[in-house]
Amino acid sequence: MKDFLLRAAALAALLAVLFGVVFGLRIQPDDTMHPHVKPGDLLLYYRLTQDYAAGEVVVFDKDGAPYTGRIAARGGDTVEVTDAALLVINGSVVAEPDIYESTPRYDSGVTYPLTLADGEYFILCDAREGARDSRAFGPVAKGEIRGKVIAVLRRNGV
Repeated sequence: MKDFLLRAAALAALLAVLFGVVFGLRIQPDDTMHPHVKPGDLLLYYRLTQDYAAGEVVVFDKDGAPYTGRIAARGGDTVEVTDAALLVINGSVVAEPDIYESTPRYDSGVTYPLTLADGEYFILCDAREGARDSRAFGPVAKGEIRGKVIAVLRRNGV
């Protein structure tokens, strides 16, 4: 019995380290990442990533609330969301074949063109119309990003 309790404690400690330091779990609460991530999907994210690239899906906190979004631009990039609902990065219109909505500009106080400082990211949701993302609250600091999504477990059939 003592051996079993010792192994159970070791397993609990290992899981606490893995899911407290290395990995994180989050349930997607809404359809802001539709159609790629649906409400109720379980997101497994890796916390130890130090740098994020355009196109990666991340979990982040902004103003005390958790969000999920896709990196559109990073430090050093200049971002503009035009009146014609186009995303322009570094002077080029971004072609996003997997995004099915236009990218409208919000009246939120974010002024364009916006040049990101080192350690800042411009993050957009995949369901672009009405989603709260960097168009609403501005750049996201590296320290506000919890981690990069590495797996999506669908709620269907679970």
